[in-house]
Amino acid sequence: MAERKRMNTASCPVARALDVVGDRWSLLIVRDAFDGVSRFSDFQASLGVARNILASRLKALVEEGVLEAEPASDGTAYHQYVLTPKGQTLFPVIVGLRQWGERNLFRRGERHSRLVERATGKPVARLEVADAEGRALAFGDVVVVEK
Repeated sequence: MAERKRMNTASCPVARALDVVGDRWSLLIVRDAFDGVSRFSDFQASLGVARNILASRLKALVEEGVLEAEPASDGTAYHQYVLTPKGQTLFPVIVGLRQWGERNLFRRGERHSRLVERATGKPVARLEVADAEGRALAFGDVVVVEK
Protein backbone atom coordinates (compact mmCIF):
# COMPACT_ATOMS: atom_id res chain seq x y z
CA MET A 1 0.00 0.00 0.00
CA ALA A 2 1.36 3.42 -0.94
CA GLU A 3 2.16 5.81 1.88
CA ARG A 4 -0.29 8.67 2.00
CA LYS A 5 1.01 12.17 1.39
CA ARG A 6 1.42 14.14 4.61
CA MET A 7 -0.18 17.59 4.71
CA ASN A 8 1.52 18.76 7.91
CA THR A 9 3.41 21.54 6.11
CA ALA A 10 0.51 22.77 3.96
CA SER A 11 -0.41 26.44 4.22
CA CYS A 12 -4.10 25.50 4.51
CA PRO A 13 -5.33 24.88 8.08
CA VAL A 14 -8.01 22.48 6.78
CA ALA A 15 -5.36 20.32 5.10
CA ARG A 16 -3.27 20.25 8.27
CA ALA A 17 -6.30 19.35 10.40
CA LEU A 18 -7.25 16.54 8.03
CA ASP A 19 -3.69 15.23 8.28
CA VAL A 20 -4.39 14.61 11.99
CA VAL A 21 -8.08 13.62 12.10
CA GLY A 22 -9.04 13.22 8.47
CA ASP A 23 -10.00 9.57 8.38
CA ARG A 24 -13.22 8.15 9.74
CA TRP A 25 -11.61 5.97 12.39
CA SER A 26 -9.74 8.88 13.97
CA LEU A 27 -12.85 11.04 14.15
CA LEU A 28 -14.95 8.16 15.47
CA ILE A 29 -12.32 7.48 18.16
CA VAL A 30 -12.49 11.15 19.15
CA ARG A 31 -16.31 10.96 19.15
CA ASP A 32 -16.20 7.91 21.41
CA ALA A 33 -13.68 9.61 23.71
CA PHE A 34 -16.13 12.50 24.10
CA ASP A 35 -18.74 9.88 25.01
CA GLY A 36 -16.49 8.51 27.76
CA VAL A 37 -14.85 5.56 26.02
CA SER A 38 -11.24 5.25 27.14
CA ARG A 39 -10.01 1.64 26.84
CA PHE A 40 -8.76 -0.11 23.74
CA SER A 41 -11.25 -2.96 24.06
CA ASP A 42 -14.15 -0.53 24.49
CA PHE A 43 -13.13 1.47 21.40
CA GLN A 44 -12.90 -1.78 19.47
CA ALA A 45 -16.31 -2.98 20.67
CA SER A 46 -17.92 0.36 19.86
CA LEU A 47 -16.36 0.80 16.43
CA GLY A 48 -15.92 -2.78 15.19
CA VAL A 49 -12.55 -1.74 13.77
CA ALA A 50 -9.66 -4.17 13.28
CA ARG A 51 -7.17 -4.18 16.17
CA ASN A 52 -4.24 -3.13 13.99
CA ILE A 53 -6.12 -0.14 12.57
CA LEU A 54 -7.32 0.91 16.01
CA ALA A 55 -3.82 0.61 17.45
CA SER A 56 -2.41 2.67 14.59
CA ARG A 57 -5.03 5.44 14.94
CA LEU A 58 -4.69 5.59 18.73
CA LYS A 59 -0.91 5.82 18.41
CA ALA A 60 -1.18 8.63 15.86
CA LEU A 61 -3.71 10.56 17.97
CA VAL A 62 -1.40 10.25 20.99
CA GLU A 63 1.60 11.37 18.93
CA GLU A 64 -0.36 14.39 17.69
CA GLY A 65 -1.39 15.32 21.23
CA VAL A 66 -5.12 14.74 20.67
CA LEU A 67 -5.25 11.85 23.15
CA GLU A 68 -3.02 10.92 26.05
CA ALA A 69 -2.33 7.34 27.07
CA GLU A 70 -2.22 6.89 30.83
CA PRO A 71 -2.36 3.96 33.22
CA ALA A 72 -5.87 2.62 33.67
CA SER A 73 -7.73 4.17 36.58
CA ASP A 74 -8.68 0.72 37.89
CA GLY A 75 -5.04 -0.15 38.66
CA THR A 76 -4.74 -2.86 35.99
CA ALA A 77 -1.79 -3.04 33.61
CA TYR A 78 -3.92 -1.61 30.81
CA HIS A 79 -3.89 1.92 29.47
CA GLN A 80 -6.73 4.30 28.97
CA TYR A 81 -6.91 7.06 26.40
CA VAL A 82 -8.18 10.50 27.42
CA LEU A 83 -8.68 13.65 25.43
CA THR A 84 -6.03 16.30 25.96
CA PRO A 85 -6.97 19.99 25.97
CA LYS A 86 -6.00 19.99 22.27
CA GLY A 87 -8.33 17.03 21.69
CA GLN A 88 -11.16 18.68 23.62
CA THR A 89 -11.07 21.60 21.17
CA LEU A 90 -12.36 19.16 18.53
CA PHE A 91 -15.75 19.25 20.28
CA PRO A 92 -17.31 21.79 17.88
CA VAL A 93 -16.00 19.77 14.92
CA ILE A 94 -17.76 16.63 16.17
CA VAL A 95 -20.94 18.61 16.95
CA GLY A 96 -20.83 20.22 13.50
CA LEU A 97 -20.47 16.85 11.77
CA ARG A 98 -23.29 15.45 13.90
CA GLN A 99 -25.58 18.35 13.06
CA TRP A 100 -24.72 18.18 9.37
CA GLY A 101 -25.51 14.45 9.42
CA GLU A 102 -28.80 15.00 11.24
CA ARG A 103 -29.82 17.64 8.71
CA ASN A 104 -28.73 15.86 5.54
CA LEU A 105 -28.49 12.10 6.05
CA PHE A 106 -31.70 11.08 7.80
CA ARG A 107 -35.22 11.00 6.44
CA ARG A 108 -37.84 13.04 8.28
CA GLY A 109 -38.89 11.07 11.35
CA GLU A 110 -36.06 8.55 11.06
CA ARG A 111 -34.68 7.63 14.48
CA HIS A 112 -31.16 8.69 15.41
CA SER A 113 -29.18 9.61 18.48
CA ARG A 114 -29.47 13.17 19.73
CA LEU A 115 -27.05 15.49 21.47
CA VAL A 116 -28.62 17.16 24.50
CA GLU A 117 -27.37 19.34 27.31
CA ARG A 118 -26.56 17.16 30.30
CA ALA A 119 -28.09 19.52 32.89
CA THR A 120 -31.41 20.19 31.12
CA GLY A 121 -31.90 17.41 28.56
CA LYS A 122 -32.63 20.11 25.96
CA PRO A 123 -31.25 19.76 22.42
CA VAL A 124 -28.02 21.59 21.64
CA ALA A 125 -28.53 24.67 19.44
CA ARG A 126 -27.30 24.53 15.85
CA LEU A 127 -23.74 25.70 15.37
CA GLU A 128 -23.28 28.72 13.17
CA VAL A 129 -20.39 30.80 11.98
CA ALA A 130 -20.53 34.35 13.28
CA ASP A 131 -18.61 37.59 12.81
CA ALA A 132 -16.82 39.36 15.65
CA GLU A 133 -20.10 41.00 16.74
CA GLY A 134 -22.00 37.69 16.77
CA ARG A 135 -23.94 38.13 13.50
CA ALA A 136 -24.44 34.92 11.54
CA LEU A 137 -22.34 34.51 8.39
CA ALA A 138 -23.08 32.33 5.36
CA PHE A 139 -20.46 30.75 3.11
CA GLY A 140 -20.77 33.63 0.61
CA ASP A 141 -19.96 36.17 3.32
CA VAL A 142 -16.36 35.03 3.86
CA VAL A 143 -13.18 34.68 1.82
CA VAL A 144 -9.84 33.00 2.51
CA VAL A 145 -6.83 35.32 2.43
CA GLU A 146 -3.17 34.43 2.70
CA LYS A 147 -1.27 35.95 5.64
